[in-house]
Amino acid sequence: MSESILVILAYLIGSIPTSVWISKHVFNIDIRNYGSGNAGATNTFRILGSKWGSVVMLVDVTKGFISTSLYILIPFYLTNELARTNFMIILGLASIVGHIFPIWAEFKGGKGVATLLGMAIAIQPIVAVLCLVVFALTLLTTRFVSLSSMLAGVAFMVMILFIFNEKETMYRLFAIIVALMVVITHQKNIGRLLKGTENKVPLFKNRNKSQDA
Repeated sequence: MSESILVILAYLIGSIPTSVWISKHVFNIDIRNYGSGNAGATNTFRILGSKWGSVVMLVDVTKGFISTSLYILIPFYLTNELARTNFMIILGLASIVGHIFPIWAEFKGGKGVATLLGMAIAIQPIVAVLCLVVFALTLLTTRFVSLSSMLAGVAFMVMILFIFNEKETMYRLFAIIVALMVVITHQKNIGRLLKGTENKVPLFKNRNKSQDA
């Protein structure tokens, strides 16, 4: 199987619009018509509650992990660590692009943070777990998913560049891109945080389907 086919497959997996399908089939709404209009875990937490927000986040993380792990279908990458890491980054980025611009949902998706986490777990699980701890602690403390995502993204860059001091140039560049991407895609959230108008997510509250009746 060629690399190009796997990259396309990674994009298609990333394109699975978890929150859109759940909101339509479970609640008879389109999540993109509510809240921030974003089809990601953050807006799902806000609109559908912690149960479905957690489901969306878990599936989106899994999308990134599976897509990034597609390298195992090409034997060459099983024995060449440098080439494997570079190809995994390409596969992961294809999955994130799919999440942001999903072919299955009119190319209107989420911000890719959960899918990015899945990618990080596949490439560097220790760093990913530490970033997840940063995310969880920030979320529990502030209930701002946007702030939690940004701090986790910046933490990823700091750990790759300074704490673990990874030597691979593409990996270091990727870490910088991750931090920039997370901050750039949350510009509106940053504005709302500064104004004090950013919505907090209901961590222990679920949306009742009867609310949509």
